[in-house]
Amino acid sequence: MRVLSSFFTRIAERYLPDAFVFVFLLSALTFLLGMAQGYGPTAVAEFWGNGFFKILTFTAQSTLVLATGFALAHTPFVHNALVAFANIPKNEVQVIILTTLVMMACSLFSWGFGLVAGAIVARQMGIVHRGRIHYPLVVAATYSGFLVWHGGYSGAIPTIIATPGHFLEDQMGVVPVADTLLSPTNLVIILALAIFIPIVNVMMRPKADGVRQSIPDAAGELDNDFEPSAAPSTESASGNHPTGPDGQGALSPAERMETSRLVTLFLGALAALYLLSYFIGGGAVTLNTVILSFFALGLILTPNARAYSRTFQGGAKAAYGIILQFPFYGGIMGMMVGTGLAAALASGFVSISTVHTLPFWSFLGAGLVNIFVPSGGGQWAVQGPIMITAANELGANMPRVAMAVAWGEAWTNMIQPFWTLPMLAIAGLGIRDIMGYTAAVLLVSGVLIGGILLIM
Repeated sequence: MRVLSSFFTRIAERYLPDAFVFVFLLSALTFLLGMAQGYGPTAVAEFWGNGFFKILTFTAQSTLVLATGFALAHTPFVHNALVAFANIPKNEVQVIILTTLVMMACSLFSWGFGLVAGAIVARQMGIVHRGRIHYPLVVAATYSGFLVWHGGYSGAIPTIIATPGHFLEDQMGVVPVADTLLSPTNLVIILALAIFIPIVNVMMRPKADGVRQSIPDAAGELDNDFEPSAAPSTESASGNHPTGPDGQGALSPAERMETSRLVTLFLGALAALYLLSYFIGGGAVTLNTVILSFFALGLILTPNARAYSRTFQGGAKAAYGIILQFPFYGGIMGMMVGTGLAAALASGFVSISTVHTLPFWSFLGAGLVNIFVPSGGGQWAVQGPIMITAANELGANMPRVAMAVAWGEAWTNMIQPFWTLPMLAIAGLGIRDIMGYTAAVLLVSGVLIGGILLIM
């Protein structure tokens, strides 16, 4: 595994471009393939433009997940808890195993929470164990835990088909999560990944006398630049009157509001009250509830409005990659769907399937489509009708076929930069730093997931 990861790392360092250049290459390839489908340049460009704007809502949601998660992590209580947690492992092996499993647990609950929480834990491990761990591997190990997200509570495909009125209800009915998320096949896949992926990550660590790369100084500087302070007012020399941040004179009414606990407590309590009512009423965890939960906790736990604004700036600064690149991925998705490329790829795998192998080929087909359409819900809208029609014709198990598509979507995220952007922004690394390791994880997890889908 060490040799394999070193091989992929050398390839990534030499040939893998920056994530934004990767978007360009995917866009150019999809544009040419779309024209090969018989569409003119203008038509393909129109598909691109329609997709570009359809993803703006998701771009804003992802930006807020990162910014609010960053602010929450820098509240005094959470920051101290993270430092204490990072001190639990005593060596590099324990750090790698713990960060992988933490990411898996968080991702099974919510993919958005997993990406932010996992990245924050990985970065804190890098700070606490600086010089004693190979930081790029720790971050890659953390991201490898994201593999399980589609088999968990926030999995897009299983929750879509469990919702009455979903767009494929006429073909497959409403499929309860007992037949998908709680099925023996899904649980065995999760268990196998939880056992073997941490082992794989540990096996990829450098030799004892090998070079270890520490967390970049820039990642620590981001913390220093936006570190929250307690109420910035201080007592005057006489001890009778609070003074402004510069120590000159009493606080103005505006400054008193900015440093008041009331502002953040009220806004945080308001958000918490809404969430309490929402979940008591049977609401499910969504990306919006994750965002609001981060807002509520961050506001309640932060010292004052001035401190919260300051830490939120840190998250906004780290989110530039999402803001820049996500809309372009929307354009790629638009071309894939509009030109029929995604449907053609899925149909190709169906054509060689039997009743027993359809889940396996659905898994591989979904993995390929995911490189161009890195969205669970979006991919199901394209691939779902084809796979369910094939399942009906062959008499295959439809819940298993649907979960095979879900696992294929999660699988190739290991080499798709789209979902690494929020995590790498927090971790302070680039895609080339981790892709060699995650490519090795891709091979091992592909054998595990594909093999289980064939056997069970």
